Order: sequence, then C-alpha cells, then structure tokens
Amino acid sequence: MFVTALGLLDFRSYHQAEVQLQAGVTAFVGPNGQGKTNLVEAIHYTATLGSHRVANDAPLVRAGAPRAIVRTEIHSDHDRDLVVELEINPGRANRARINRSPVPRPREVLGLLRTVLFAPEDLALVKGDPSERRRFLDELLTLRTPRLAGVRQDYDRVLKQRNSLLKSASVARRQRRSGGEDQLRTLEVWDDNLVRTGSELLAARLELLESLRPLVSGSYDAVARGKGDARLEYKASVALEPGVASREQLAEVLKAAVIERRNDELDRGVSLVGPHRDDLVLGLGDLPAKGYASHGESWSFALALRLASYELLRTDGGEPVLILDDVFAELDTSRRDRLAELVAPAEQVLVTAAVGADVPMELSGVRFEVGDGMVRRA
Repeated sequence: MFVTALGLLDFRSYHQAEVQLQAGVTAFVGPNGQGKTNLVEAIHYTATLGSHRVANDAPLVRAGAPRAIVRTEIHSDHDRDLVVELEINPGRANRARINRSPVPRPREVLGLLRTVLFAPEDLALVKGDPSERRRFLDELLTLRTPRLAGVRQDYDRVLKQRNSLLKSASVARRQRRSGGEDQLRTLEVWDDNLVRTGSELLAARLELLESLRPLVSGSYDAVARGKGDARLEYKASVALEPGVASREQLAEVLKAAVIERRNDELDRGVSLVGPHRDDLVLGLGDLPAKGYASHGESWSFALALRLASYELLRTDGGEPVLILDDVFAELDTSRRDRLAELVAPAEQVLVTAAVGADVPMELSGVRFEVGDGMVRRA
C-alpha cells in the first residue's frame, strides 16, 4: 500500500497543492514553517480522520476559507487504485467520497489507507498524560478494526451525556432540589450505555495490548540495542482479575464499579468509571518509564511503540505507509541511524526535515523542496 498523489485545497497553509508520489522513500525538505508537516499531516488525516498536532479540525482549514479538501490517491495491496476525498467543514459535518462517490459518514474511509506516524510529539507517549497513551491505543485499534471508530464515538457521546446528567444531579443534590429521583432513573439508562460501549472498548484495548507486548519489547531492543527491558501494563479504573478479558466479564465488572461509586460520582458530578479513566503504564525493567527513564530511553520507548504498531499492522496484512515528521532532528546519531536502518525496507516512507543533512543516507530517495507555498521536486 502506498500513496500515489496528494491534492490539497485550503488545507492549513496551502491554498492549493498537488504532489505526485511513489513507492520507496520521499523526503520533503525546507525551512521550518513552510508547510512540510502539513503535507504528511493531510495523508495521516486520511488514514485516521485526526491530526497528530491538534485536537479538532478547525485549525486544518486555511484562514478565511470556508472548508478544506484533502484528496489522496492510493495504490492498495490488492493492486487497486482508490481516490479518497475528505471535505473538512468546521462547525458542520465533514463529508467524504470514495472514487468520487459520496459515503454516508467520513469514517467509512477508515481502513482504506493505514499509516504509522513518528513525530516529536511522540515523546508525550512516555512523558505525557494518560490521554496521550489512550489516544495511541485507540488510534491503532481503529486502524486495525475500523468499526471500532463507531464504538469510540458512541462511548464519547454516552460519556458526555452522562457527565452532563451527573453534574445536574450533583447540583440538585447539594441544593436539595426536587427532581433528583427522576434524574437518578435517567442516570441508570446511561449507566447501561456506558457499560455496553465501555466494555467493548476495554476488551478491544486489552486484546490489542496482548499483541503489542512482545513487539514493543523486540522493537525497544532493536532501537536501544538490548539496553533495557520494555514492558506494557494496562491500568484500568476498575479492579481487573487475571483472566477477565471477555466483553461479558468486563461488563459485569464495570457495572459493579458504577454502582459502587455512585455516591462519589454524584458528589463530584463526573464519571469516575470507564476506559476514559484508564492508562497504559510503560516500564523499563522494574521502574516506570515516566519519571525514571532518561531522555534517550524515553525516545527509544516512543520509537518502539511506533515500530511495534508498524509490525502489528504488517502482520494483519499489507504494509502501512511510514511517516517520519521532523523526527531525525530530535534524535542523537546512534538512534537516528538505527531508526533509518529499521524503516528503510518499508514499501513507502515519507520524511520531513528542515535541512537535507538531517535525512540519513539509508533513506536517500525522491526529494521535494518546500517553501513559499510551493512543493517542487528537487
């Protein structure tokens, strides 16, 4: 699988851009602030319907423009050519087309292109908040199983509604207003929805983790040359007994925890049980990586997570597109060379760099110069 062309209209800094691509290595080189990352961000957005830089779509639309369009041409693993077109509409529903035919929802395009993106922001996977690691898991889940995007959206919707109800019930409780019993009965309906969607998401995360563990360990050894023992543990908001992993079992555990923490939730006006409160604990040897790993060890762990994702997607069938967004400037010489050596055999590698010297020799290939709103083949 690889991208053969990218077309942009009013996306980020580009009024219009057209770039022809091919398999192998392609590097986008130019000074910072010229739009290199915008190009690979658009490709990654096609695969995930999300940006690795911002939490919502509004910044993706060029200032003053009503919408942005990203058109990505893909040569699939089945020797099929596809054109995916996404229309990004801030404040309104986004739209999508596949081979010029509209689809009911943008998430219908998920799975047509798979990408693994390395970026300076990846250091937050090790040093940042749990939300960064939850996002890592959930993005990988939807790349592997696109239908889980719907589960994630349903869970987020349920959580928003439930939190709103808990907040209202909490205020009514403190002020001793009437209507509290009706709110509690309504809350029970949202409890069931939280348990239903939450147990499916939690089961999928735990299954994913079992597949990731050996790959992360092996990838860390490859990047750090055997200097450390990388491990992953899932820290849930509920107590999970060994062997409890099926959706039905997890639903029972979540339901019991919701009932047990009812008063705490009403006191605080927020949902305290569910996958939105979980964390992925990264460890090196017997110590957690967060707070204990050196800067170099943290980078090695972040790279290992991305390399493991790439290997897992390859195992599923078909190589994803590898994107290395200005990552080499962040790495020391040994990690830079090792990463280049590990990713060079991929079917398609897209690299961005401020200066050409940052791109290792192992990744020599097609080069584009980016500047003044233009993308020119060198």
